[in-house]
Amino acid sequence: MALRKGRIQEEDASQLKLGPEFEMAGCFSISEVKLLLEQQDKPADTAVYKKTHEYVNQFARFSSTDAAQAARQILSKDTTLKPFELAQLASLCPEEAEEAKSLIPSLDTKDDDALQALLNELSDLQQFILTKLIRPVLRSALYRIVFVKHVQSRTM
Repeated sequence: MALRKGRIQEEDASQLKLGPEFEMAGCFSISEVKLLLEQQDKPADTAVYKKTHEYVNQFARFSSTDAAQAARQILSKDTTLKPFELAQLASLCPEEAEEAKSLIPSLDTKDDDALQALLNELSDLQQFILTKLIRPVLRSALYRIVFVKHVQSRTM
């Protein structure tokens, strides 16, 4: 609850009433916070910083700047999304519109099909990143297997 000009204002994230201190604040996804922390020249050596760093490392959905920017661009296509909703969608990456609406109640008025289309694009981005990261590892493992079999066949 916040007192504002003599009247009480209830804070309610489900209605995007986050309080006066957040009216002009930007909203970042967990991935964006992770990247911002990593860009610091001299990270703070405090318990809060360490816990925050551990948290964002564990829960960030996009680990590169390009991926985090791509996620923001995808979600920014829906100009009706508020910054808080955009950041929450990028952080939570729900798979279904119904799930998104249950996690982020302010999305309740959004069209299911339009929201699902955004979530599908976000999911496609995650799959692309996963494929891009895993393919070299699999290729390297395959080369090792082929090489070992080749060496074994020559020694027999």
